[in-house]
Amino acid sequence: MTEFTLERLDAFLAERAKASPEESYTAKLLAKGTAHSAKKFGEEAVECVIAAVEDDRRALMMEAADVVYHLLVLLRAGGVSLQDVMAELERRTAQTGLQEKAARPKG
Repeated sequence: MTEFTLERLDAFLAERAKASPEESYTAKLLAKGTAHSAKKFGEEAVECVIAAVEDDRRALMMEAADVVYHLLVLLRAGGVSLQDVMAELERRTAQTGLQEKAARPKG
């Protein structure tokens, strides 16, 4: 069995985005625009945080999956590719987190 990756999930979402909003939750989210996708992502992130604070491992796993899904939808809605995000993460790992944070523009 092939390993499930973020890239595979992203490719799946790209296909689902082409479907009718009546047939695909992904297409429905995208049809409602970036702001709606951002709100959904925020809701899922809060639910994930609550699960973590409550030390509910199963809920944390399930909410984390929702966060990842909704993040990929939000990126697609905002016109940002997963490859761009991965390239940015790769760039950041070339230095320590403290160095990277110090190098960020102020403001």
